[in-house]
Amino acid sequence: MLNILIVEDERLFAETLRDLVQLNPRYIVTGIAEDKEQAIALADAQPPDLALVDLQLAHGSSGFAVAAKLAERDVACLFTSGKAPAFPLPDLALGCLLKPFSEEDLVRALRTAEDAIRGRAVFRPSRPANLRLYGEEQAEIEASQLPVRARRRGWKDWLPLARAG
Repeated sequence: MLNILIVEDERLFAETLRDLVQLNPRYIVTGIAEDKEQAIALADAQPPDLALVDLQLAHGSSGFAVAAKLAERDVACLFTSGKAPAFPLPDLALGCLLKPFSEEDLVRALRTAEDAIRGRAVFRPSRPANLRLYGEEQAEIEASQLPVRARRRGWKDWLPLARAG
């Protein structure tokens, strides 16, 4: 099971995203937050494995600030935004899934994120075209080069391996 927190201020989109995520019984949405304060409160109440984080949030909150706070709690983030950051932010997120995206794009992006979190190799053919991973060379890493990790840690350790390879 992969517990997922959705951080999105557009309520209808957030609910649609929740419904699409939960079509796969391996994924559970632990909550929907519209800003930084809600996201942190929800993450503290029920720690997620992954957060899908929009970059522009309600009440002047930033997805970057949310990702920074979640990273302190060892929660992996995947940005979901209409405009990807101009530069990679591997300390904050695994990457960015560009809006608009299809249900198939979401399914493939979640599978890719889960592979990264679980320490499995990520291969390019399974990734949607609108998913930008930070540290693109990580897709080239052989599965045997990746360390075995505990369930809720290690995604941050995985990225330096990608850069060194």
